[in-house]
Amino acid sequence: MATLGITGATGNVGGRAATLLAEGGTPLRLLVRDPSRAPQLPGAEVAPAVYGEEGTVDSLRGLDVVLMVSAHESADRVAEHRAFVDAAVEAGVRHLVYTSFVGASASTGFLLGRDHWATEELIRESGLAHTFLRDNFYAEVFAEFGGEERTIRGPAGQGRVAAVSRRDVAEVVATVLRSPDTHAGASYDLTGPEALTLDEVARILTEVTGAAHRYVDESMDEARASRAGYGAPDWLVEAWISTYTAIRDGELEAVSDDVARLLARPATTFARAIAAL
Repeated sequence: MATLGITGATGNVGGRAATLLAEGGTPLRLLVRDPSRAPQLPGAEVAPAVYGEEGTVDSLRGLDVVLMVSAHESADRVAEHRAFVDAAVEAGVRHLVYTSFVGASASTGFLLGRDHWATEELIRESGLAHTFLRDNFYAEVFAEFGGEERTIRGPAGQGRVAAVSRRDVAEVVATVLRSPDTHAGASYDLTGPEALTLDEVARILTEVTGAAHRYVDESMDEARASRAGYGAPDWLVEAWISTYTAIRDGELEAVSDDVARLLARPATTFARAIAAL
């Protein structure tokens, strides 16, 4: 019977971590919103689980350790996280491994990072054993930021970001979940091995993909205007823009050796992460 649960198993990080664990013979329970979309993995059970819904408690029963992948950005994400943590406590889960964000605090410049800090606090207050995996921005998403025009726009100036490969994060997740007690109480900053400006990011994207990319440094007014057509609520637009201002302000430039220490190999460079897409 599985005693290890994986949320986010249909996503990039949770899905790859689940695959690595299943291929190594670890019994799993995949906790997914839509069981029909769950990956078919050897030795893996599937159970429905939606943050904030009552049935999640039953899906968590019998599990000892659970990977809690953060919910999609929303105005009530912290409330969803609170409901999941409460469900884990009620179900008898002992240890949560949570995918947080590097520099998470109540005042971090990346506005969505404040949700992660609030969630860390909820987990601490729950009395559950915990491990926090504080990821920097994923390297692979920068290939998506430019859209069809392949132009990354935002007020990041010449600030730097130590973006981490999603594949590295998934491997760290699998490593931690193979021996969770070893990592109880730990917080790890998961970054790439280098801190790049967005001009450098655009140059590497051009070199690796063969398609010209560029970075346009916007003012705050320009950033709001260029996102006005998405029809997103103001809080979300401001959160998107804070992705860039946090880079500008140096909040995401620190390079950690936690990935290298946990995986016993160098962290993946930005160029290699993009080449693997």
